Amino acid sequence: MWNDVRATWALLVGIGFMMLGNGLQGTLLGLRATMDGFETYITGIMMSGYFVGICIGSMFSPRLVARVGHIRVFAALASSASIAILIHGLYVNAATWTVMRLLTGFSYAGLYVVTESWLNDRAGNENRGKLLSVYMVIVTLGLGCGQFMLNLADPRKADLFILVSMVVSFGLIPMLLTARPAPAFEMSGKMSLRELFKASPLAVISNALTGVAHGTIFGLGAVYARQTGFSVEAVSVFMACFLFGGLLFQWPLGQLSDRKDRRVVMAGMAGAGMVLTALAVLVPPGNALFFAVIALLGGMAMPMYSLCIAYANDRLEPEQIVAASGSLVMVAGIGLSAGPILVSFLMSVFGPGVFFSGIGGAFALIFLFAVYRMGQRAGVDVEDQVPTLAAGQIGTPVAEISAPDALDYVEAVISGEVERLDEQAEAEGDEVEKRL
Repeated sequence: MWNDVRATWALLVGIGFMMLGNGLQGTLLGLRATMDGFETYITGIMMSGYFVGICIGSMFSPRLVARVGHIRVFAALASSASIAILIHGLYVNAATWTVMRLLTGFSYAGLYVVTESWLNDRAGNENRGKLLSVYMVIVTLGLGCGQFMLNLADPRKADLFILVSMVVSFGLIPMLLTARPAPAFEMSGKMSLRELFKASPLAVISNALTGVAHGTIFGLGAVYARQTGFSVEAVSVFMACFLFGGLLFQWPLGQLSDRKDRRVVMAGMAGAGMVLTALAVLVPPGNALFFAVIALLGGMAMPMYSLCIAYANDRLEPEQIVAASGSLVMVAGIGLSAGPILVSFLMSVFGPGVFFSGIGGAFALIFLFAVYRMGQRAGVDVEDQVPTLAAGQIGTPVAEISAPDALDYVEAVISGEVERLDEQAEAEGDEVEKRL
């Protein structure tokens, strides 16, 4: 695995800096909008622009990569993201910020597509899951550490906007200087949303509701914290707790779901999330117990997306898995976009406490629908479940560009033939060398 990491270090370092800037940017905009007196529902609409951009970008970015290549797309979209945050600092109004958030989301969708398809191509079959796990750790750490950069300057000034632009631009350097060639790839087919829902209603509904919860957290978390009276330092800790809690629980919950009926694990996580959102309302905000509750809540919320993806894969044929990724991203994007708009409107009417009600409501619906589906359909045998690899988290859509061996890999995971495929690849490599 470490050979694969060394081979892709430029890509991993680059995306790490991108996530550092993205983590700071999202919280900075929510905080600054509240400080500048934006109406809560206007802030929700503005913040949802990022997730709309993610949806659009996930559809169009593969075509851009197919036309001009990975490195050019990465450079162009990173530059666009860098420019967008500077425009935020120059023109402080909701309309401009909404358009720039959409551009930022589009840009980051392309960055994810480039990164994930490149990693998928470079990793060997036996190490792909581990390498993608390293990638997800870097993404989450980048987003989490970006929260603390909020304390480096006054959010009311342009300094932090400039800092985000610098960090994002710095992430370009290792990528542009890499001497390794970009991978060959082919675009995957598509599975319609109707076909996906027919195959797995629970995966579709839970994915959308998980999007609502995540969109509320990342779109309105800083708004809630500021309206509750948190200092800038406390806002950064509040947002970081969600991410680091998710990082802590991602692996153990994924492993548990591989060994048990995945629906039971999802229902248990949703039930725990409901309890934790209630505790977050009851515990005095800002003390150590409150932040511990938030970290646990993040631990239930953040890994849910990976479990939804894994459950969908359990219900799909091997050749359908890659084709379904686009519809899964679209479903998540709908929830991501709707969450901040709906919850921000309710917050403007009933107060900031509705923030946790929105997250808890999404968890409640996941819980009820998971229990309902358990009564309607037999579960997949544990030994037949697809392993929960690093499926990504909301905001990092699984790339719709499949590496040449992606379908073979999926089949190998399900059938246990990874070793056979490795031997086959080695034999083919030897044959090529003989011909040369």
